[in-house]
Amino acid sequence: MDEKTDISSRLALTFYGDDFTGSTDAMEALTMAGIPTILFLAPPSLSDLARYPGVAAVGVAGTSRSRPPEWMDEELPGVFRRLKALGAPFCHYKTCSTFDSAPNVGSIGRAAEIGQDVFEGPVLVVVGVARHKRYVMFSTLFASAAFSGGDEVFRIDRHPTMSRHPVTPMGEADLRRHLGAQTARRIAGFDFRRMLAPDADAAMAAEFASGVDILILDTFDSATTLAAGRLMVRHAETAPRFLVGSSGVEYALAEHFAATGRPMVPPPAARGAADKLLVLCGSCSPITAEQIGWAESRGFALIALDTPRLIASGGGDGVRDDLIAEIERALAGSAGVVLHSARGPADARIAPTRAALDRRGLSGQDSSRVLGGFLGGVVRDVLARGGLGRILLAGGDSSSYAAEAMGIEALQVAGPLLPGAPLCRIHAPDPAIDGVEVVLKGGQAGGTDAFGRVMAGR
Repeated sequence: MDEKTDISSRLALTFYGDDFTGSTDAMEALTMAGIPTILFLAPPSLSDLARYPGVAAVGVAGTSRSRPPEWMDEELPGVFRRLKALGAPFCHYKTCSTFDSAPNVGSIGRAAEIGQDVFEGPVLVVVGVARHKRYVMFSTLFASAAFSGGDEVFRIDRHPTMSRHPVTPMGEADLRRHLGAQTARRIAGFDFRRMLAPDADAAMAAEFASGVDILILDTFDSATTLAAGRLMVRHAETAPRFLVGSSGVEYALAEHFAATGRPMVPPPAARGAADKLLVLCGSCSPITAEQIGWAESRGFALIALDTPRLIASGGGDGVRDDLIAEIERALAGSAGVVLHSARGPADARIAPTRAALDRRGLSGQDSSRVLGGFLGGVVRDVLARGGLGRILLAGGDSSSYAAEAMGIEALQVAGPLLPGAPLCRIHAPDPAIDGVEVVLKGGQAGGTDAFGRVMAGR
């Protein structure tokens, strides 16, 4: 067996994450289950993978969550074809567990169409992640307010954050109807009663034989998670298959692999505390706002990013240099520094930032690209000055662009930390970036003390 054939034969899964923080969530689920995983910023070749021996799953961190369908039409077919060429039995289009998307931006329906066309077969959808307090029952999505803390669960269209998301508010909880607004492909639900029945395999095959293109599985507890994993494996027995959904895909496959005796690798241990931590927040989430407040009360230095000035200047007029100097002064005086673009959805900077975008001929959908790219360049320059070994990027959309601007090639899990947001090690050609530890946290991830936990490394 040659080296490339050997790499293909050991791959359990490939995935494309529609944003960076969600991609690290999928990588964590696999790595901590004993399936060594690496996350790239661009689709790798088999030759690229040869530099990372022992890897059993491969991800690509993308930006499609903040992109229009036209961008997807241009970019995603090539990405999916390159992932298919790696030879894994599954290719997973990884979405947020809140499934927020819209016909005009981050269209999960359009991504499903493209994946179905490339893989030439029907698509299974798995969204619920019980350990993250995301539940799908009768194809209807429910979610707690956050991954950690607070037990109240909301239907996603009544969720206090996701129903009011500034770009992709969730106005429909039935995932069949939600996806139906984004694609004309035929969609059906496959509820837990059918998933757990003795004839589940035949019933699933009958759905696809009847012309169903997209089949949504219920996932809300250990039994449905294990059943989803088994059905996915059954679905891929004859050909590589395209999957859509949250890290529930990875957790379900891992449960099935463990139950069927697949060899696993011991996961990495916790890394411990960092001397310094720089947090860059591009999120308007109220959860992130609470985390900023907690950090402020514990002595972290706070820097409020002048986002209207940044947008108006395009990052010029001394904005970048002034900010880097301010960050360095703050790091000299405090072990923890938080740079934030907003403190919740009511922050006074949001309206003038949108107005500044309008004046430059941009829309609100461009804010993550502009903000994230700017912050990535800033943190790269700060890291190049030395003395900082751990950073935190908070905000799913902006983090993707920040990681690109930093020059990251790939990430691997360095150790467990927050649910859905592991501590990662950066691989990069730039020695100033290579080896730095980073946590990429979505706006809904982590408890109030998340920044403190990242600094403590546990």
